Amino acid sequence: MADGDGFVHLVAVNPPRLDARDLYRFFHAGEDEVLALRGVSLAAERGELVAVQGPSGSGKSTLLACIAGLDQPDGGRVRIDGVAITHRSEAERAGIRARSIGVVFQSDNLIGHLTLEGNVTLAQRLAGRTDPARLRVLLEALGLGDRAGAYPAQLSGGEAVRAALAVGLANDPSVIVADEPTGELDSGTERQVLDLLHDHAAAGAAIVVATHSDGVATAADRVVRLVDGAVA
Repeated sequence: MADGDGFVHLVAVNPPRLDARDLYRFFHAGEDEVLALRGVSLAAERGELVAVQGPSGSGKSTLLACIAGLDQPDGGRVRIDGVAITHRSEAERAGIRARSIGVVFQSDNLIGHLTLEGNVTLAQRLAGRTDPARLRVLLEALGLGDRAGAYPAQLSGGEAVRAALAVGLANDPSVIVADEPTGELDSGTERQVLDLLHDHAAAGAAIVVATHSDGVATAADRVVRLVDGAVA
């Protein structure tokens, strides 16, 4: 397979859906240097839901941003279905993300001037997979069937979290990364969201969830713990 650097790379027949190796990420605050990730490796197979836990500031959100190609690690690499997403141009990373990665972050998942239906439709169009029937099924599964015409500012906190999940799942991604997707939900709605994520895993997706929730950790196939930017 030809990669973005012009060289031909061999890709394993059945690579992990997600394969992140030796990720390092540095940030500068004045004269101080913060090492947010220190050689973190994480792989997730088809059908696997992995929970990432750790205290605030442990590197969970930075890890997810690097996996999704929203941030570039200072060292290491990430492959999605055997294809490198790291060390590419922003446009190339955006293309891979639109086709293959569902992103559910705590904020900035929704465009304010678009309705919920418009947000999900846009995510589908970016992936070249416009599917009104899937949109309706997805919103119904998240209990948002009657909120399709609502704008983000009109959604409650819990509805906004579920709406972000709908956008993240809109392109039927092979890899899903979610940062505290159940943080503002009651236990019943959390169970509903977990059931939906498990359905996507059963269909072949690999899912990585950063969470403080013991319920999410219990439902996961595996738990990875980060402390000070490293796997504990």
